[in-house]
Amino acid sequence: MNYNDKTAAIMRETTSTPSVGLTLYKQVKRQMLAGLASGEWKPGEVIPAEKQLSQRFKVSIGTLRKAIDELAAENILIRHQGRGTFVAMHSRDHHLFHFFNVIRHDGERTEPAITLERFAKTRADKRVCEKLGIAHSAKVFTYTNLLSLHGAPVEVDEITVPEALFAGLTEAQLRNRPSTIYSLYQTAFGLNVIHIEERVRACLADSRLAGLLRVQPGTALLQIHRIAFSYHHQPVEYRLSYLNTQEYEYVPKMAQ
Repeated sequence: MNYNDKTAAIMRETTSTPSVGLTLYKQVKRQMLAGLASGEWKPGEVIPAEKQLSQRFKVSIGTLRKAIDELAAENILIRHQGRGTFVAMHSRDHHLFHFFNVIRHDGERTEPAITLERFAKTRADKRVCEKLGIAHSAKVFTYTNLLSLHGAPVEVDEITVPEALFAGLTEAQLRNRPSTIYSLYQTAFGLNVIHIEERVRACLADSRLAGLLRVQPGTALLQIHRIAFSYHHQPVEYRLSYLNTQEYEYVPKMAQ
């Protein structure tokens, strides 16, 4: 199933009659996610008032609020006292505290300086196809970022995204983006990264990684496998990160 077919199937599922067995507020949450995924409510926009939404979904205000509470807890919606509830937008602070899990050994957290090292359009290998759920040898964009903290290179990110979702992505967009990568995904391509899944393992630096990170070949690194997901668990990005842990460590969100 390709991306267009998958998206259509998701929309049919989420806009059809609510599934038996789902609690009422979960049904409302799923319908709201369908609205977000379709672009009905865009990043930074306020969603309709609770009374209007409760009438639309034919539920009580209490049930609606429970669905909104869960979406807010997942950083998909943001409540602003006296102003309403808004669709979350990726910002530097949001990225720093939710998706960048590297801190110095003394606990200090800072925003990385990012240098784009490489950008290319190619065909996905089997592993990437499986991770992103795309067709065999589908076209993808790949790019490599070097992340520096406190003036020293610390992490290399090798990132792959499907062309089907990122049509027209350019090196200039990545190099000149005014905010985070996930903000670019959201504003330029309508793809909101709402959660990630990561696995970590140890590896040794090859000559290329050693050169970028200014370490000796064979130095032990932490390798981090990440899949980033948008609404309905749709994978939109696969990345391999290589972290020099001499002065820094990886702290997953659940441990922070």
